[in-house]
Amino acid sequence: MTSIAEKIEVVSAHIRHFEQRYHRAPGSVRLLAVSKKHSAEQIRLASVAGIEDFGENYLQEATEKIALLDDLDLNWHFIGPIQANKTRGIAEHFDWVHSVAREKIARRLSEQRLDSKAPLNVCVQVNLSSQAGKSGTTLEQARALCECIDLLPNLNLRGLMAIPAPLPDLESQRTCFRQLANEFERLAKQFPAMDTLSMGMSDDFEAAIAEGSTLVRIGTAVFGARIGQ
Repeated sequence: MTSIAEKIEVVSAHIRHFEQRYHRAPGSVRLLAVSKKHSAEQIRLASVAGIEDFGENYLQEATEKIALLDDLDLNWHFIGPIQANKTRGIAEHFDWVHSVAREKIARRLSEQRLDSKAPLNVCVQVNLSSQAGKSGTTLEQARALCECIDLLPNLNLRGLMAIPAPLPDLESQRTCFRQLANEFERLAKQFPAMDTLSMGMSDDFEAAIAEGSTLVRIGTAVFGARIGQ
């Protein structure tokens, strides 16, 4: 059985290879290990193998693991849809939120962030494929939401995030990601602190890196199949 450390080594090698293939600066793409439905023990093993950033979708599950791993210096990223009644827990326990799609959620996160903590790093989620029932603002509305977040005292606007619909080939994936990359480039001129383009998962991270992703979100290739799959 392949260990978590060995899987991380393979994924990291792929990322470095794609950086080189697409003329990206070495080390310009970070790996966010998606740890939802994986145990605290597995996260600890990934941490020993050098991973510092972990992504969670479910607040209760995440807070339990955050408490169990309090002795480790980890960055916790909330990457799932955000319900209004969950904002306090997210604001209190996470370092990053990738899935802010509404002004109401942004304001609640800012209001509920503890003064003792650094501002919460935030990415605006964009629904690139206009998928019905999927989270995310539109490309056209992203600027207005960024302008709102930029004025909130306890949030730090860092970038954009997307989870596009699955596409069958590299070129169609690149075309989709290019939309977000172009908007990110425009917004970064207005908001100089924006430095994070969170796009790319197991099936499309080559295309994402080709189009400028700075952070790819990989789960199964790091931890194996989730519990219950």
